[in-house]
Amino acid sequence: QVQLVESGGGLVQAGGSLRLSCVASGSIFSINAMGWYRQAPGKQRELVADITSGGKTKYADSVKGRFTISRDNAKNTVYLQMNSLKPEDTAVYYCNAWLPTGDYWGQGTQVTVSS
Repeated sequence: QVQLVESGGGLVQAGGSLRLSCVASGSIFSINAMGWYRQAPGKQRELVADITSGGKTKYADSVKGRFTISRDNAKNTVYLQMNSLKPEDTAVYYCNAWLPTGDYWGQGTQVTVSS
């Protein structure tokens, strides 16, 4: 069993910054990729950014230049540094880990950006 625990969400004013963290624990031998998704009310869950074990990254167009994903493989941890936040970034942010044994999700952390 694999558990993902997110932290770092909260309320911030537009233009501000937040840093999300996600730690994976449990029966982990290797992690292919880790990433962040988000889901706003009434909308589908969407990819924000992901990063492979080799450090290759991918970002949604809406966050390019503002968000940075990074990873500490030794700690099975992924981070999302979010700068220049906008009200439209408001959503529940979910951590995802893709392992050889399957796809795992965290419980989500709320990010609210006020205008």
